[in-house]
Amino acid sequence: MESLRVFGPVPSRRLGRSLGINNIPPKICSYSCVYCQLGRSLSMVNQRGEYYDPEDLGKEVLDAIHSLEENSEIVDYLTIVPDGEPTLDQNLGRLIDILKTSGIKIAVITNSTLVDDPGVRQDLCKADLISIKVDAVDQNIWKRIDRPYGRIDLENILTGIRIFAGEYNGELITETMLVKDLNDDPENSQKTAAFMAEINPDSSYLSVPTRPPAENWVFPPSSEKLNIAFQIFQGAGLKVEYLIGYEGNEFSFTGNIEQDLLSITSVHPMREDAIEDYLQRAGGDFEIVEKMLLDGSLVASEYQNKRFYLRKLN
Repeated sequence: MESLRVFGPVPSRRLGRSLGINNIPPKICSYSCVYCQLGRSLSMVNQRGEYYDPEDLGKEVLDAIHSLEENSEIVDYLTIVPDGEPTLDQNLGRLIDILKTSGIKIAVITNSTLVDDPGVRQDLCKADLISIKVDAVDQNIWKRIDRPYGRIDLENILTGIRIFAGEYNGELITETMLVKDLNDDPENSQKTAAFMAEINPDSSYLSVPTRPPAENWVFPPSSEKLNIAFQIFQGAGLKVEYLIGYEGNEFSFTGNIEQDLLSITSVHPMREDAIEDYLQRAGGDFEIVEKMLLDGSLVASEYQNKRFYLRKLN
């Protein structure tokens, strides 16, 4: 399996225009998540090692940046998001040092399995933004959804995340993938949200499988379960958004009411009174919403005696 070491830039709601960096060969990971769009892990490890020469990879990234600048292409973030787990690379810190000479912000997307290692935390602290994954804080559910390698211990991971959150001065975000009948029940969402509240991230994102997963029995949760999870995370005091594969004009008012509603409800559910307020300001009426419910682009969900509207998942 071949993979580009530098790719993009690609549009991202979290990161603007992001230039991706593969610092790990394909599918070398500490997890073999049931929902992974890249399939099952080819090589599972839980210790750091040497992969690519950081000087060589760093030069490749800097050369790519130079070429993009010559074509007036904008790069907002250099994102270390490989086809595996980036912190397995023991040269991660050196690579970040090299990339910082570009003057562009650096992000690392990690599954957080090695964050209990002080050396890993030291490397991650060099980046401007860290995204950590917490799919579950219940041991049994965690093992079923993330399928960790060897003797990786969930409590060590959670302790490491707590320590890192206290040490890190950059932007910390979290991502939780919800899978139907695995971790989408309200009790699990409450436990995960309580942990997130402890570490107080800048943002928490709820994701669902939107591309072919590693296992063909994996499906997104129902719209109702997704809405309940959102409300639970928000009720825990978290700034929470959906990350469901739609990078539309978030919160923008384009004059196209249907597109605006799809854009907003792909980020968070809208309560019925908020929809009515928006329609009044946009010069529309509720018939538009009723039409979108009929054609299936919007779905309705009840939570605590209130009605919410969500963009329908593909």
